[in-house]
Amino acid sequence: MRREPHSVAYEVSRAISVVTSIVLLTSVASFLLVLTYANTFVRSSHRMIVAAELKPLVNSQIPERLWSVVSGRIAFEECGAIELIRDVDQRLEDLLHEDENQLEITVARRTMDTLETYASAIKENMRQELPIAQSEELLNEVRSVAGLIDDMLSDCIAAEAIQQASKNAEMTRLLIVVGAVELALLGFSIWASVLIRNRMVRSIREPIQRLENTTGRLASGELTARAEPVDVTELTELAESINIMADHLQDLIRQNKLEQQNLKKAELRTLQAQINPHFLYNTLDTILWEAEDENNEEVIQLTKALSDFFRISLSDGRDWITVREEIRHLTGYLQIQKTRYRDVLSYDIQVAEEIMTESIPKLLLQPLVENAIYHGIKEQRGGGKITITGEPQNGRIIFQVRDSGRGMTPERLEEVRKALAEETAISNRYGYPEGSTSGFGLRNVDQRIRLYYGQSEGLAIQSGPEGTCVSFRIPQNRREETA
Repeated sequence: MRREPHSVAYEVSRAISVVTSIVLLTSVASFLLVLTYANTFVRSSHRMIVAAELKPLVNSQIPERLWSVVSGRIAFEECGAIELIRDVDQRLEDLLHEDENQLEITVARRTMDTLETYASAIKENMRQELPIAQSEELLNEVRSVAGLIDDMLSDCIAAEAIQQASKNAEMTRLLIVVGAVELALLGFSIWASVLIRNRMVRSIREPIQRLENTTGRLASGELTARAEPVDVTELTELAESINIMADHLQDLIRQNKLEQQNLKKAELRTLQAQINPHFLYNTLDTILWEAEDENNEEVIQLTKALSDFFRISLSDGRDWITVREEIRHLTGYLQIQKTRYRDVLSYDIQVAEEIMTESIPKLLLQPLVENAIYHGIKEQRGGGKITITGEPQNGRIIFQVRDSGRGMTPERLEEVRKALAEETAISNRYGYPEGSTSGFGLRNVDQRIRLYYGQSEGLAIQSGPEGTCVSFRIPQNRREETA
C-alpha cells in the first residue's frame, strides 16, 4: 500500500522547530532568571549607595551647620539645616518605597523628625537670644541623634550586603541547575535531529535512485521512459516535471524535424526563385542586345556576372557561404540590373572587411535588394540609389538594405510588419512584374533567419518619404552550418 506523500520541507521545518523551541525555551528561561537577579542586585546596590551618601550628611553636615549657628558665625536662616534635614528625610522615604521591609530605614525615617525638632528649638533659642549654653545642650542632642541615624544607615548597608551575598549564592545554584537542564535538552535536540535526519535520508534515497534511473534512460535516448510516482512531495513535483520535460522533448524533436523540412522547402523556393525564367530571359536578351551593338566589354561583364550569380546560388549544395561570396553574388545581380536599367539605378556596397570571412546562410541579401528595386527604385521618377551596408556591433552583424524610393505609407508598413510577425504571405500591391520574387522575398528571408539562428527577431523594416530600410541582426562568429 502506497503511503501518503510527505514533504521534505515539512520534515525539515519540524526538526528545526523542535531544536529551535528547545534552545529558545532554555535561552528565555536563563535570560529571565538573570534579568530578575540583576534587577534585584541593581536595586539593592542603589539603596546601599543612597545610604552611603546620606551618612556624611547626617553625621557631619547637619551638626556642623547648626554649630555655625550656635557659635554665632551665621544666622539660622543662612545655614540651610532645616532644608538639608528635610531632603535627607525625603530620600529615606524614597528608600522605603523601594523596600518597605527595611527596619533600619523605617526607624531612621522616624528619627529624622526628632532631629528636625531639635533644629527648630535651636532656631527658637537664637531668635529669643537665650543663653548659648541652652543651645549647646540642644546641639549635643542633635549630634547624639545624628550619630544614631548614622548607625542605622550603616546597619542598612550591612543588611543589603548580606542580602546580596545570599542572592548571589542562590543565583549561582540556579544557574548550575539551568545549565544542567540546558545540556540535557541540547543532547535531546541533537538526538532528535539525528533521528529525523536518518528518517529523511531513508525516505528520499530510494525515490531519488528511481528518478536517477529514469533520467539516465532519457539521457541515453529512451524518450518513452517516464518517472514513477513517489511519496515525497518535492520529489513528486520533480517526477512530474521530468515527465513533462520528456513530453516536451518529444514534441520539440517532432517540431525540429518539421522546421528542418520547412527550412529545406524555403531554401528550395529561394533557389528556384534565383533560377527565374523571366530574369534569365531578360538578362540573356540584354546580353544579345549588347552583342548586336558590338559592346564586347559589356557582353563579357554581363556573362561573367550571370555566371557568378548562378554559381554562387548553387554553391555546390552548401547552405552556408561567406559574406564575401554573398557580396560577390549580390554584385553580380546588381551589375546585371544596372546594365538593364542604366541611369535609373545606382548602388553602393559598404561591408566591413573584418566580417567578410564570416559564414552566413546564402541568399539573404539579394531578395532584399530585388525588393528594393521593384518596390522603390522603379516606382520612383528619375530612378534612385540602393545602399547595402554590413558591420559588426557588440558580437552581432548588422546588415541594411536602404533605397531612396518613395517609401510606404504607415498603413502599408504596418501591414507588412504584421504579415512578417504572423508568418503570412505579403500581398503584391505594388504591381511587381510577373515572375518577380519580391512578393515572397521578404517573408522568405525573415523565415530563414529565424529558423537558422533560432531567434525570435527576423527582418526590421523602416519606411517613409525618404525611402525604405530593411535590416536584420545575426550572431557573429557562426562558422559551422546548423543542421
